[in-house]
Amino acid sequence: MKNHLFVLAFILLPLAAFSQPKQYKIAAIGFYNLENLFDTINNPLTNDEDFLPTGSYSYTTAVYVEKQANMARVIADMGTELSPDGVAILGVAEVENRKVLEDLVAQPTIKDRKYQIVHYDSPDPRGIDVGLLYQAKYYTVTGSKAIPMVAYEEGGEARGTRDILLVSGIMDGDPLHVIVGHWPSRRGGEAATRPLRNAAALICKNVADSITLADPNARVIIMGDLNDDPVSPSVRQVLNAKAKKEDTPDRGFFNPFYDFYKKGIGTLAYQDSWNLFDQVILSQSLVNPKLGGYQYYQARVFNAPYLYQQTGHFKGYPHRTFSGSTYIGGYSDHFPTFVYLVKEISGK
Repeated sequence: MKNHLFVLAFILLPLAAFSQPKQYKIAAIGFYNLENLFDTINNPLTNDEDFLPTGSYSYTTAVYVEKQANMARVIADMGTELSPDGVAILGVAEVENRKVLEDLVAQPTIKDRKYQIVHYDSPDPRGIDVGLLYQAKYYTVTGSKAIPMVAYEEGGEARGTRDILLVSGIMDGDPLHVIVGHWPSRRGGEAATRPLRNAAALICKNVADSITLADPNARVIIMGDLNDDPVSPSVRQVLNAKAKKEDTPDRGFFNPFYDFYKKGIGTLAYQDSWNLFDQVILSQSLVNPKLGGYQYYQARVFNAPYLYQQTGHFKGYPHRTFSGSTYIGGYSDHFPTFVYLVKEISGK
């Protein structure tokens, strides 16, 4: 594996003239909401009729082919600023099934990375799920499971929604656990639906707590389209994700996207206001250099110029796939996010 990891030489702190720069392995880990990555085949068990050739979105094979190519272009570009292999691990949301992910990783722009897939069908009424793509030369999966998330209708009726995905594995000798979520939406109002997202956050926290109870130094990443910002109660209070590394307690969490949000940088726009729903949140063990292994280096909102709408009423917004039900050939209504982790290469 060592031969496959990009070696980055840089100086983190001022060193004397005679000192040698430290060398680090680097890996990018991210998340991307793929905005309705459906296939064109009717699934009688879900409400996918809009995304069929005869549906309201006129979701034809030509649209599907271009949508796949667009998604792959973004994934191909993410993280290559510091790592030629791009993202080593990528959580995804709004995918209909495993087949659409198989078609995605086979796209010419990323097929050489040989992404592997972790995916479970969830009980979401529309049939959209979360998943995880990973490069096996970086990450070896040792286990995974789907964790149910139950929402409730106004009348108290239980309704299945998108599962939360837990993937455990080894990254260059370091155990790493990744929790991927697409938390309940704000449809019906932010305040009215807040308890649902708080419940999703609590599930993630309980899973992380069970992992760190067994191993206090376990490396855990919570990522996803949280449908909440870094300052929202679900993130700041339930997860207790801190804005600063130095404030992160043992077995706690650091949110590197807090400062982005405070600066007005977001991942999706609505009514001329930016939200930052797409986050990658790190356990304290990933910001504690004393523990060694992979550590947090930098975070990014991947908002390359081609991902912006260039004209029209929504100029400056993410260039999405559909405007209403009209196909406009864009990418997603969300920008992806990722973090760089680095690991010092021990001297001989």
